[in-house]
Amino acid sequence: MPGRFITLVRRLAESGRLSSAGEYRELLDPDVAEGDFETLRQQARRLADRVFGRGVYVRALVEITNRCRNNCLYCGIRRDNRALERYALPPGQILDCCATAYAAGMRTFVLQGGENPDFTCDSVCAVVKAIHEHWPDAAVTLSLGEWPDAAYEAFFRAGASRYLLRQETVDALHYGKLHPPGMSRDNRLRCQASLKRIGSQTGTGIMVGSPWQTLDNIAADLAYMAELGPHMIGIGPFIPHSATPLGDFPPGSVPLTLRLISILRLMFPGANIPATTALATLDPE
Repeated sequence: MPGRFITLVRRLAESGRLSSAGEYRELLDPDVAEGDFETLRQQARRLADRVFGRGVYVRALVEITNRCRNNCLYCGIRRDNRALERYALPPGQILDCCATAYAAGMRTFVLQGGENPDFTCDSVCAVVKAIHEHWPDAAVTLSLGEWPDAAYEAFFRAGASRYLLRQETVDALHYGKLHPPGMSRDNRLRCQASLKRIGSQTGTGIMVGSPWQTLDNIAADLAYMAELGPHMIGIGPFIPHSATPLGDFPPGSVPLTLRLISILRLMFPGANIPATTALATLDPE
């Protein structure tokens, strides 16, 4: 008879879901035998090979600004980091970056940055429309934080068919420890629900090992993502930044991050789950 862990892995592989956050929590048990974890990894590897093959999918990530209105306690581009040289790429330079990427064979442009108060809905839409005019066969993903529903709808109509907005944690108390007053877990989840309703391909994710995070927190995030049904999942270990209030905390766990990637692959066979910069920072392999 297979053990409980293997039974849960098989159920997840068959149906893509478990019945509760408690069952997801069992998959995160640090005392699980290495051989059982290898079974999980192999199941996820076979599924990824079947869906995506062995090709490498490369995205063009364009960091369009490091100015941000927010003061998240973990983030290096937080508003109160006075040592950072700030910038915002003008539209022409963004298009130049896309031209370089297109010439290199990339067909997805990801415009990413902080919540720059100088960016308006109209200015973002103008850039997205210009990209589509130049390269109509390319997809545009935005990752620019929280906006009103009307802005998300405008971005989608302009041609940004994908939007990445990680929830970081679905637990309200944990969210409050990572973010300043004025930001809320409820608003973050509202944004994700709005993006799904609009029809945008929606991306989410968490930082593994963020300060005060528990395995119960992660299990709750997995249960939440099972309900949300994201198209993209950005998951990587927490990386402490010296210019933040959380700079003295230890980095997140690479093995736990890899285990979660395997779990999420079984949950979402067709989702884009990228190899993140944070993971490569802690483990170049």
